[in-house]
Amino acid sequence: MPLPTIAEVGERELINRVMRHLTIMPGMPVPNWDDVNAVSLGDGRAVVLKTDMLVWKTDVPVGMTPYQAGRKAVVMNFSDLGSKGVQPLAFLAALGAPDSTSIDCIEEIAKGFEAGTREYGGYMVGGDTNEACDIIISGMAYGLAEERRLVLRGTSKPGDVLATTGGFGSTTAGFKILIDGVEAPRALREKLIDSVYMPRARVKAGIALAAESVATSSMDSSDGLAISLHDLQRSSGNGFRLNNVPLTREAKAFAEEHGLDGATLALYGGEEYELVFTVKPGSVDETRKALHSTGADLIELGVVTKGKDIVYVEGGVEKTIGKGGWEHFRGLK
Repeated sequence: MPLPTIAEVGERELINRVMRHLTIMPGMPVPNWDDVNAVSLGDGRAVVLKTDMLVWKTDVPVGMTPYQAGRKAVVMNFSDLGSKGVQPLAFLAALGAPDSTSIDCIEEIAKGFEAGTREYGGYMVGGDTNEACDIIISGMAYGLAEERRLVLRGTSKPGDVLATTGGFGSTTAGFKILIDGVEAPRALREKLIDSVYMPRARVKAGIALAAESVATSSMDSSDGLAISLHDLQRSSGNGFRLNNVPLTREAKAFAEEHGLDGATLALYGGEEYELVFTVKPGSVDETRKALHSTGADLIELGVVTKGKDIVYVEGGVEKTIGKGGWEHFRGLK
């Protein structure tokens, strides 16, 4: 009987199997299966680390420039630090490329590194280069934080309010345009594609949530809203009951243009980098004020519940939210 392939088990099961062979470092401030890893300095502070990879063939859509790809590699990593309430300080990248790659392409990627790191208050401090069969950017972000202020995935409580920093669906619609060739009016098309080419991380919002000590859990939504909810559930053991699945204005217009279900567009996408978080019921107004100071919203999605069910109540009908969205080796499901 043939052994299963990576495509058959998917990214999360692959990670499970790799971790079976590893020794867990004692005293880690952030448990495995969170957005980042961390090493305690023993004085109440932690070095917070994140690595995320961008591969040209699978992660760079048609029309994205090398500059935009370099910047995205930074955003991917800095977003996860921000979701824990950590200010990114430094970024390193191991850059692989075929020997036929133009020097101009690599220089544009470097300009993207610089733009992305400075946009979020960090610096590009170094890395490595090597020959590869495709352009590959393996980034690593670094920050420092007080351990007690880290906002983890698994610390919500039943009754907490589930919320997000913005609407969903724009990138899903943008990928439908870029990959599937779906049409859209010019102005709408440009905005939707821009959401794919120039993603924006909610770093300041995450730092505000941690500084105010109002969030009971948090993660970024880069794999899609539905998968993010399932990842939060896995870490906390709590379920969710949603009564709102917010679309961006552009995604709503796209859905209406093509007769698409808005909730499906919002739930089962990815690459959006909004924060999905929980707060105590009495802290909603305080949290909303803190987020508004960073340019982010607080949009209530629903509540945290006991058990493992993740459901969306629409028009009085309760629907189970499946584990769809982006998963490496399987793609968009």
